[in-house]
Amino acid sequence: MKNKYFDIHPPVFWPSVALILLFMAVTLWVGEPMALVFASSKVYITEKTGWLFIVAVNSFIAFSFYLGFSRLGRIRLGGHDAKPEFSTGAWFAMLFSAGMGIGLLFWGVAEPVFHYASPPYGETYSIESARRGMNLSFLHWGIHAWAIYAVVALALAFFSFNRKLPLTIRSAFFPLIGDRVNGWVGHVIDVFAVLATLFGLATSLGLGVKQVSGGLMHLFGIPNTLLIQVLLIAGITLVATISVVSGIDKGVKFLSQWNVRIAAVLLLFVVFLGPSLFVFRSFVQNMGNYLSSILEVSMWTGAYRNNGWQGDWTVFYWAWWISWSPFVGMFIARISRGRTIREFVLGVILVPSLLTFFWLTAMGGTAVFMDLQEGALSGSHHMAESITKDVSVALFVFLENYPFSGFGSSIGILLAISFFVTSSDSGSLVIDSITAGGKLDAPVGQRVFWAVTEGAVAAILLVGGGLTALQTATITTGLPFLVILLVMCYSLYKGLNQEHERILQVEKEEFLKRYEKQVSDERKGK
Repeated sequence: MKNKYFDIHPPVFWPSVALILLFMAVTLWVGEPMALVFASSKVYITEKTGWLFIVAVNSFIAFSFYLGFSRLGRIRLGGHDAKPEFSTGAWFAMLFSAGMGIGLLFWGVAEPVFHYASPPYGETYSIESARRGMNLSFLHWGIHAWAIYAVVALALAFFSFNRKLPLTIRSAFFPLIGDRVNGWVGHVIDVFAVLATLFGLATSLGLGVKQVSGGLMHLFGIPNTLLIQVLLIAGITLVATISVVSGIDKGVKFLSQWNVRIAAVLLLFVVFLGPSLFVFRSFVQNMGNYLSSILEVSMWTGAYRNNGWQGDWTVFYWAWWISWSPFVGMFIARISRGRTIREFVLGVILVPSLLTFFWLTAMGGTAVFMDLQEGALSGSHHMAESITKDVSVALFVFLENYPFSGFGSSIGILLAISFFVTSSDSGSLVIDSITAGGKLDAPVGQRVFWAVTEGAVAAILLVGGGLTALQTATITTGLPFLVILLVMCYSLYKGLNQEHERILQVEKEEFLKRYEKQVSDERKGK
């Protein structure tokens, strides 16, 4: 179905739109009681399937590193003669920008402080809870998250660049179901990918607008109400729509470049106007704690102490990253042509994780350090209490402890808005591509439709239940997509084995040709 404004793949587009509209209609129709529905649904899903999320995400790490260091690691994305489109430095920078979004800006200060002030177990406001808080934050934002992205990105890149299939999730299942990827099975897979991506993005947009609203209240006294948050979503979605209309090169690329620059300014502001020595020392120590306990904390399911903490934090994060994986995975796939699988795995998982760990240390670790000092001097924990009371103002409460705090907070608000816009833009492009059958140049009207839809879903989720609604939507759509990703791993493994056998056959034939030519030349010489 194609016209001036839309170029859709009907079996994916219409079911996706219908399910999204149904969700929005039910949430608005039920009204306030929907918050209770979201809360009970979230508890039920996390209690019953939390262990599955934890096992699966750990398996993605094992699978990724197996591919990287096995005989399959030498396979090159795009074929033997493919060359990287970007320098290694530029590639690393783009990988980091893909994951350094609204979520990390929102939780970079809030999460370590929250675990320190309200730990899953143990004494509050203690050195031990501070250490554990950093450890858990590293768990949630580190190699586990990037392993999920790596699996999806690698599957998309391999089947697109090496097998010449469309850049959609369904293509990754070609070794298992062959041409049926173009039938109803493939349609179902892509519909789940659309829903997971949309609700994952809506969660990020909802968090982003809560942070912007909290910052405006903190700086200018503007009420942090639901109405203000919905109006902010509408206004920022309008800016995102204008950016989408401007195109990838003018709009999305321009804002993405400035995101990284503004984030770097904020990071340098925090490190060099704060306790710089502590940041570098604690980064080393936090890395040691993380690496020494990674197996224990990553397999922790709360079996002996089930207080709901796992569902609120770890399981939510794993579902969030899974729902983001089509979005981030497609971006990473597009920029990774020419890399070997070994380069890909090490680059995608390790480098962004290290940069993320430094961000968490500089932001959250410094906030915890300041609160520990405040507690030692006065016995009060004003900053930590303010953050746990309203996590949306965490960044701004933290920056109050710096000189030129107004400047720092203004950068934070600007960065939150900019990340909101680029997430909406990039997400619109990905969903647009999936619902267009893998096309990368669908009409502008279609991208505008998805940008507006993302903003509308984020607003309705906030109206229908706030943060709990955002988390529930992510977990609910992340669960079926988790099963899809597990099957995808097997399909990718099968496809890579076939590719490896093909490469060996080609190398054998080339060797025989060279050998025969050498023998022929020797005979002619005689």
